[in-house]
Amino acid sequence: MKSDGLFSVYVVKAVRIENKFTCTLFFDQALTDAHPGQFVMAWLPGVGEKPFSISGDDPLALTIADVGAVSHALNNLVVGDRVWVRGPLGKGFRLSSHSHLLVGGGYGAAPLWLLASQARRKGHTVAVALGAKSKGQLILVSAFEALGCHVYVATEDGSAGIRGLVTEAVEPACADLHPEVLYACGPTGMLMVAAEFARNRNMPAQLSFEALIRCGVGLCGSCELSEENCAKLGIPAGFLVCHDGPVAFIP
Repeated sequence: MKSDGLFSVYVVKAVRIENKFTCTLFFDQALTDAHPGQFVMAWLPGVGEKPFSISGDDPLALTIADVGAVSHALNNLVVGDRVWVRGPLGKGFRLSSHSHLLVGGGYGAAPLWLLASQARRKGHTVAVALGAKSKGQLILVSAFEALGCHVYVATEDGSAGIRGLVTEAVEPACADLHPEVLYACGPTGMLMVAAEFARNRNMPAQLSFEALIRCGVGLCGSCELSEENCAKLGIPAGFLVCHDGPVAFIP
């Protein structure tokens, strides 16, 4: 179902635990016209409304980390509970070429799973670099592997994969598979490093930014990227994550 700016009611059909702090909610219907990298606004009466990346579109799936009142309430839903959803919103990723490198820092892995699913259905080669502070905080590793992606893992404490930030896993992925386009989602600092990595290799990049999104439609300005980062990326100043993004295209 597509909500056209209005809330639609979705019913939880299944819950998958990703780690101690994160679950994926699978709903009873599809979210039509959704693209990887877009997001929805999810509302629970009496609790509040927050934006969440779309990790699956048919059926709608949201991967949610328990970090605040709304996400905590969503993490405690059970099969049969209802969520009010508005979206899809924003501008998402666009598959270009046939060989892709996906970089997910922490919970930034969530929207990349839908992107990887679409690429693999087309028979494309997909390398995925995933990072977290520790093994217990990684998400969706087995889900990407099940798609047939080449998965590279980095953890800051060395408990899984390469010791270091997720950007440490990017180099071996490139050396092994020679991807043509980089797609990334995660903290701003990670995205700036990924952009520099891609620029040094003349590789186009698509970066999905995280920000404080309140309205979801470009009215409040709370999600504006800093002028400094816009200048570094070569995108126009005043970039609003909810309206102009979340995905920024870096040539």
